[in-house]
Amino acid sequence: MKSITIVIPNYNGMKFLQGCLDSLRGQSDQDFETIMIDNGSADESVSYVRQNYPEVKIRAYHRNTGFCGAVNAGIRLSDSPYVLLLNNDVVCDRDMVKELHRSITAGEDTFSCCAKLIGLYDPTKLDDAGDYYTALGWAFARGKGMSSTLYDREEKIFACCAAAAIYRRDILEQIGLFDERHFAYLEDIDIGYRAQIYGYVNRYIPSAVVYHAGSGTSGSRHNAFKVKLSARNSIWLAYKNMPGWQIALNAPLLAAGCLIKWIYFCRKGLGKEYLKGLSEGWKALPKMKGAPSGHTGAYLNIQLQLWKNCFLRLTDGMRAK
Repeated sequence: MKSITIVIPNYNGMKFLQGCLDSLRGQSDQDFETIMIDNGSADESVSYVRQNYPEVKIRAYHRNTGFCGAVNAGIRLSDSPYVLLLNNDVVCDRDMVKELHRSITAGEDTFSCCAKLIGLYDPTKLDDAGDYYTALGWAFARGKGMSSTLYDREEKIFACCAAAAIYRRDILEQIGLFDERHFAYLEDIDIGYRAQIYGYVNRYIPSAVVYHAGSGTSGSRHNAFKVKLSARNSIWLAYKNMPGWQIALNAPLLAAGCLIKWIYFCRKGLGKEYLKGLSEGWKALPKMKGAPSGHTGAYLNIQLQLWKNCFLRLTDGMRAK
Protein backbone atom coordinates (compact mmCIF):
# COMPACT_ATOMS: atom_id res chain seq x y z
CA MET A 1 0.00 0.00 0.00
CA LYS A 2 1.23 3.48 -0.85
CA SER A 3 1.58 6.05 1.93
CA ILE A 4 -0.29 8.75 0.00
CA THR A 5 -3.27 8.87 -2.31
CA ILE A 6 -3.38 11.89 -4.60
CA VAL A 7 -6.96 12.81 -5.50
CA ILE A 8 -7.54 15.05 -8.53
CA PRO A 9 -11.09 16.32 -9.17
CA ASN A 10 -11.66 17.07 -12.84
CA TYR A 11 -14.36 18.81 -14.82
CA ASN A 12 -13.59 19.61 -18.47
CA GLY A 13 -9.95 20.17 -17.57
CA MET A 14 -8.16 18.30 -20.32
CA LYS A 15 -6.07 21.33 -21.30
CA PHE A 16 -4.45 21.24 -17.84
CA LEU A 17 -4.05 17.51 -17.30
CA GLN A 18 -0.78 16.94 -19.16
CA GLY A 19 1.07 19.54 -17.12
CA CYS A 20 -0.39 18.25 -13.87
CA LEU A 21 0.16 14.54 -14.48
CA ASP A 22 3.60 14.94 -16.05
CA SER A 23 4.71 16.84 -12.94
CA LEU A 24 3.51 13.94 -10.78
CA ARG A 25 5.53 11.50 -12.86
CA GLY A 26 8.58 13.62 -12.13
CA GLN A 27 8.18 13.67 -8.33
CA SER A 28 11.24 12.78 -6.25
CA ASP A 29 8.96 10.87 -3.82
CA GLN A 30 6.91 8.27 -5.69
CA ASP A 31 5.26 6.70 -2.63
CA PHE A 32 1.77 7.57 -3.87
CA GLU A 33 -1.10 6.44 -6.03
CA THR A 34 -3.22 8.80 -8.10
CA ILE A 35 -6.99 8.83 -8.49
CA MET A 36 -8.82 11.19 -10.83
CA ILE A 37 -12.49 11.78 -10.12
CA ASP A 38 -14.22 13.05 -13.24
CA ASN A 39 -17.39 15.08 -12.72
CA GLY A 40 -19.15 14.36 -16.00
CA SER A 41 -16.70 16.12 -18.31
CA ALA A 42 -17.87 16.79 -21.83
CA ASP A 43 -14.33 17.01 -23.21
CA GLU A 44 -11.99 14.06 -23.74
CA SER A 45 -10.46 14.13 -20.25
CA VAL A 46 -11.24 10.54 -19.30
CA SER A 47 -10.15 8.90 -22.54
CA TYR A 48 -7.02 11.09 -22.65
CA VAL A 49 -5.89 10.03 -19.19
CA ARG A 50 -6.71 6.37 -19.78
CA GLN A 51 -4.63 6.36 -22.94
CA ASN A 52 -1.67 8.42 -21.77
CA TYR A 53 -1.51 7.88 -17.98
CA PRO A 54 -2.46 4.26 -17.29
CA GLU A 55 -1.09 4.53 -13.75
CA VAL A 56 -3.95 6.90 -12.84
CA LYS A 57 -7.07 5.28 -11.46
CA ILE A 58 -10.28 6.89 -12.70
CA ARG A 59 -13.78 7.14 -11.28
CA ALA A 60 -16.04 8.84 -13.82
CA TYR A 61 -19.46 10.24 -12.96
CA HIS A 62 -22.20 11.28 -15.37
CA ARG A 63 -22.93 14.49 -13.48
CA ASN A 64 -21.01 17.22 -11.69
CA THR A 65 -20.82 16.29 -8.00
CA GLY A 66 -18.83 19.42 -7.17
CA PHE A 67 -15.39 19.65 -5.65
CA CYS A 68 -16.56 18.24 -2.33
CA GLY A 69 -18.32 15.24 -3.80
CA ALA A 70 -15.36 14.45 -6.01
CA VAL A 71 -12.66 14.61 -3.36
CA ASN A 72 -14.78 12.67 -0.87
CA ALA A 73 -15.24 9.94 -3.48
CA GLY A 74 -11.47 9.77 -3.94
CA ILE A 75 -10.90 9.61 -0.19
CA ARG A 76 -13.40 6.76 0.15
CA LEU A 77 -11.83 4.84 -2.74
CA SER A 78 -8.43 4.86 -1.06
CA ASP A 79 -7.00 3.48 2.16
CA SER A 80 -3.63 5.21 2.48
CA PRO A 81 -2.89 7.04 5.75
CA TYR A 82 -2.54 10.38 3.94
CA VAL A 83 -4.63 11.99 1.20
CA LEU A 84 -3.21 14.74 -1.01
CA LEU A 85 -5.78 16.84 -2.84
CA LEU A 86 -4.64 18.46 -6.04
CA ASN A 87 -6.42 20.71 -8.50
CA ASN A 88 -6.13 19.74 -12.14
CA ASP A 89 -4.83 23.20 -13.13
CA VAL A 90 -1.48 22.92 -11.32
CA VAL A 91 2.09 22.00 -12.15
CA CYS A 92 4.05 20.65 -9.18
CA ASP A 93 7.68 21.21 -8.26
CA ARG A 94 9.52 17.88 -8.17
CA ASP A 95 9.79 17.86 -4.35
CA MET A 96 6.17 18.83 -3.65
CA VAL A 97 5.05 15.36 -2.53
CA LYS A 98 8.27 14.80 -0.60
CA GLU A 99 7.93 18.04 1.37
CA LEU A 100 4.24 17.64 2.16
CA HIS A 101 4.85 14.01 3.18
CA ARG A 102 7.67 15.08 5.49
CA SER A 103 5.57 17.80 7.08
CA ILE A 104 2.38 15.84 7.69
CA THR A 105 4.31 13.08 9.48
CA ALA A 106 6.23 15.49 11.73
CA GLY A 107 3.51 15.91 14.38
CA GLU A 108 0.47 13.87 15.39
CA ASP A 109 -1.54 17.04 16.05
CA THR A 110 -1.14 18.18 12.42
CA PHE A 111 -4.31 17.71 10.40
CA SER A 112 -3.24 19.27 7.11
CA CYS A 113 -0.29 20.85 5.32
CA CYS A 114 -0.54 23.00 2.20
CA ALA A 115 1.87 23.93 -0.54
CA LYS A 116 3.02 27.38 -1.56
CA LEU A 117 0.88 28.26 -4.57
CA ILE A 118 2.54 30.45 -7.19
CA GLY A 119 0.93 31.82 -10.33
CA LEU A 120 1.32 29.43 -13.25
CA TYR A 121 1.23 32.22 -15.81
CA ASP A 122 3.10 34.75 -13.66
CA PRO A 123 5.59 32.98 -11.37
CA THR A 124 6.62 36.29 -9.83
CA LYS A 125 3.27 36.43 -7.99
CA LEU A 126 1.90 34.42 -5.11
CA ASP A 127 -1.47 32.75 -5.48
CA ASP A 128 -1.89 31.40 -1.94
CA ALA A 129 0.27 31.10 1.17
CA GLY A 130 -2.40 29.62 3.41
CA ASP A 131 -6.11 30.38 3.83
CA TYR A 132 -7.51 32.61 6.56
CA TYR A 133 -10.92 33.45 7.98
CA THR A 134 -11.90 36.62 9.80
CA ALA A 135 -14.51 37.91 12.25
CA LEU A 136 -16.01 39.78 9.28
CA GLY A 137 -16.95 36.43 7.77
CA TRP A 138 -14.38 36.88 5.01
CA ALA A 139 -12.03 34.17 3.85
CA PHE A 140 -8.90 35.11 1.96
CA ALA A 141 -5.76 33.62 0.43
CA ARG A 142 -2.79 35.07 2.26
CA GLY A 143 -0.24 36.75 0.01
CA LYS A 144 -2.34 36.63 -3.15
CA GLY A 145 -0.88 38.96 -5.78
CA MET A 146 2.27 39.61 -3.77
CA SER A 147 5.85 38.70 -4.65
CA SER A 148 6.43 34.95 -4.78
CA THR A 149 9.65 35.44 -2.80
CA LEU A 150 7.61 36.26 0.32
CA TYR A 151 6.17 33.88 2.92
CA ASP A 152 9.12 31.49 2.93
CA ARG A 153 8.73 30.24 6.53
CA GLU A 154 6.84 27.17 7.74
CA GLU A 155 4.08 28.16 10.14
CA LYS A 156 0.64 27.44 11.49
CA ILE A 157 -2.22 28.84 9.43
CA PHE A 158 -5.98 28.96 9.81
CA ALA A 159 -6.71 26.44 7.03
CA CYS A 160 -5.13 24.88 3.98
CA CYS A 161 -6.08 25.68 0.41
CA ALA A 162 -7.26 22.35 -0.97
CA ALA A 163 -5.80 23.13 -4.40
CA ALA A 164 -2.64 21.44 -3.09
CA ALA A 165 -2.83 20.07 0.45
CA ILE A 166 -2.27 16.83 2.31
CA TYR A 167 -4.57 15.52 5.08
CA ARG A 168 -4.38 12.80 7.73
CA ARG A 169 -6.96 10.10 7.15
CA ASP A 170 -7.37 9.17 10.81
CA ILE A 171 -8.35 12.75 11.66
CA LEU A 172 -10.70 12.94 8.66
CA GLU A 173 -12.42 9.84 10.02
CA GLN A 174 -12.79 11.57 13.38
CA ILE A 175 -14.05 15.00 12.31
CA GLY A 176 -15.77 14.06 9.03
CA LEU A 177 -15.00 14.58 5.36
CA PHE A 178 -15.65 17.69 3.26
CA ASP A 179 -19.23 18.95 3.56
CA GLU A 180 -20.83 18.04 0.23
CA ARG A 181 -23.60 20.59 0.75
CA HIS A 182 -21.00 23.24 -0.06
CA PHE A 183 -20.53 21.73 -3.55
CA ALA A 184 -17.55 24.06 -4.00
CA TYR A 185 -16.00 27.14 -2.34
CA LEU A 186 -15.07 27.61 1.33
CA GLU A 187 -15.12 23.85 1.90
CA ASP A 188 -11.40 23.88 2.69
CA ILE A 189 -11.84 26.71 5.21
CA ASP A 190 -14.71 24.76 6.75
CA ILE A 191 -12.76 21.55 7.26
CA GLY A 192 -9.67 23.36 8.54
CA TYR A 193 -11.88 25.31 10.96
CA ARG A 194 -13.48 22.07 12.12
CA ALA A 195 -10.08 20.50 12.73
CA GLN A 196 -9.08 23.43 14.94
CA ILE A 197 -12.24 23.01 17.01
CA TYR A 198 -11.08 19.47 17.78
CA GLY A 199 -7.61 20.64 18.74
CA TYR A 200 -5.63 20.01 15.56
CA VAL A 201 -3.45 22.38 13.55
CA ASN A 202 -2.97 23.25 9.90
CA ARG A 203 0.42 24.21 8.49
CA TYR A 204 1.88 26.09 5.53
CA ILE A 205 4.92 24.47 3.88
CA PRO A 206 6.72 26.86 1.49
CA SER A 207 9.27 24.23 0.42
CA ALA A 208 6.38 22.41 -1.31
CA VAL A 209 5.86 24.53 -4.41
CA VAL A 210 2.94 24.30 -6.84
CA TYR A 211 2.22 26.53 -9.84
CA HIS A 212 -1.51 27.24 -10.06
CA ALA A 213 -3.50 28.59 -13.00
CA GLY A 214 -6.47 29.44 -10.78
CA SER A 215 -10.20 29.29 -11.61
CA GLY A 216 -9.46 26.49 -14.06
CA THR A 217 -12.97 25.10 -13.67
CA SER A 218 -15.13 28.14 -12.87
CA GLY A 219 -13.38 30.20 -15.55
CA SER A 220 -12.88 33.50 -13.72
CA ARG A 221 -12.22 35.00 -10.30
CA HIS A 222 -15.72 36.52 -10.07
CA ASN A 223 -18.77 35.08 -11.82
CA ALA A 224 -22.43 34.64 -10.91
CA PHE A 225 -22.06 30.93 -10.03
CA LYS A 226 -19.06 31.47 -7.77
CA VAL A 227 -20.43 34.59 -6.06
CA LYS A 228 -23.76 32.94 -5.26
CA LEU A 229 -22.26 29.71 -3.88
CA SER A 230 -19.58 31.53 -1.90
CA ALA A 231 -22.19 33.81 -0.30
CA ARG A 232 -24.41 30.86 0.60
CA ASN A 233 -21.50 28.85 1.97
CA SER A 234 -20.25 31.79 4.03
CA ILE A 235 -23.49 31.69 6.05
CA TRP A 236 -23.10 27.97 6.63
CA LEU A 237 -19.43 28.30 7.53
CA ALA A 238 -20.15 30.62 10.44
CA TYR A 239 -23.24 28.75 11.64
CA LYS A 240 -21.63 25.30 11.63
CA ASN A 241 -18.43 26.34 13.40
CA MET A 242 -19.38 29.08 15.86
CA PRO A 243 -21.36 28.35 19.03
CA GLY A 244 -24.21 30.74 19.82
CA TRP A 245 -22.17 33.03 22.07
CA GLN A 246 -19.52 33.41 19.38
CA ILE A 247 -22.06 34.22 16.68
CA ALA A 248 -23.56 36.89 18.97
CA LEU A 249 -20.09 38.29 19.70
CA ASN A 250 -19.22 38.51 16.02
CA ALA A 251 -22.67 39.51 14.75
CA PRO A 252 -21.86 43.23 14.22
CA LEU A 253 -18.70 42.42 12.26
CA LEU A 254 -20.40 39.63 10.29
CA ALA A 255 -23.21 42.01 9.31
CA ALA A 256 -20.70 44.69 8.33
CA GLY A 257 -18.78 42.13 6.31
CA CYS A 258 -21.90 41.16 4.36
CA LEU A 259 -22.76 44.81 3.67
CA ILE A 260 -19.28 45.61 2.39
CA LYS A 261 -19.26 42.50 0.19
CA TRP A 262 -22.68 43.38 -1.23
CA ILE A 263 -21.51 46.88 -2.15
CA TYR A 264 -18.37 45.41 -3.72
CA PHE A 265 -20.31 42.94 -5.85
CA CYS A 266 -22.93 45.55 -6.80
CA ARG A 267 -20.11 47.52 -8.40
CA LYS A 268 -19.23 44.42 -10.41
CA GLY A 269 -22.84 43.81 -11.46
CA LEU A 270 -23.18 40.77 -9.19
CA GLY A 271 -25.08 42.23 -6.24
CA LYS A 272 -28.26 40.23 -6.92
CA GLU A 273 -26.32 36.95 -7.07
CA TYR A 274 -24.65 37.75 -3.75
CA LEU A 275 -28.00 38.42 -2.06
CA LYS A 276 -29.48 35.24 -3.55
CA GLY A 277 -26.63 33.26 -2.06
CA LEU A 278 -27.11 34.81 1.38
CA SER A 279 -30.83 34.09 1.19
CA GLU A 280 -30.28 30.44 0.28
CA GLY A 281 -27.82 30.11 3.12
CA TRP A 282 -30.23 31.53 5.71
CA LYS A 283 -33.16 29.41 4.50
CA ALA A 284 -31.17 26.19 4.94
CA LEU A 285 -30.04 26.87 8.52
CA PRO A 286 -33.03 25.20 10.27
CA LYS A 287 -31.98 21.89 8.69
CA MET A 288 -28.33 22.21 9.67
CA LYS A 289 -26.48 21.25 12.81
CA GLY A 290 -24.63 24.02 14.60
CA ALA A 291 -21.19 23.99 16.17
CA PRO A 292 -20.27 21.07 18.45
CA SER A 293 -20.66 21.62 22.18
CA GLY A 294 -17.68 21.87 24.51
CA HIS A 295 -14.26 22.76 23.09
CA THR A 296 -14.36 26.11 24.93
CA GLY A 297 -10.60 26.54 24.88
CA ALA A 298 -10.45 25.90 21.15
CA TYR A 299 -13.27 28.38 20.46
CA LEU A 300 -11.51 31.08 22.48
CA ASN A 301 -8.26 30.46 20.61
CA ILE A 302 -10.09 30.60 17.28
CA GLN A 303 -11.85 33.83 18.26
CA LEU A 304 -8.50 35.51 18.88
CA GLN A 305 -7.43 34.37 15.42
CA LEU A 306 -10.61 35.76 13.85
CA TRP A 307 -9.90 39.21 15.28
CA LYS A 308 -6.21 39.05 14.40
CA ASN A 309 -7.01 37.94 10.87
CA CYS A 310 -9.08 41.09 10.27
CA PHE A 311 -5.88 43.11 10.62
CA LEU A 312 -3.89 40.55 8.63
CA ARG A 313 -6.38 40.88 5.78
CA LEU A 314 -6.00 44.67 5.82
CA THR A 315 -2.18 44.65 5.88
CA ASP A 316 -1.97 41.81 3.36
CA GLY A 317 -4.19 43.73 0.94
CA MET A 318 -2.16 46.90 1.32
CA ARG A 319 1.11 45.06 0.68
CA ALA A 320 -0.34 43.42 -2.43
CA LYS A 321 -1.06 46.86 -3.89
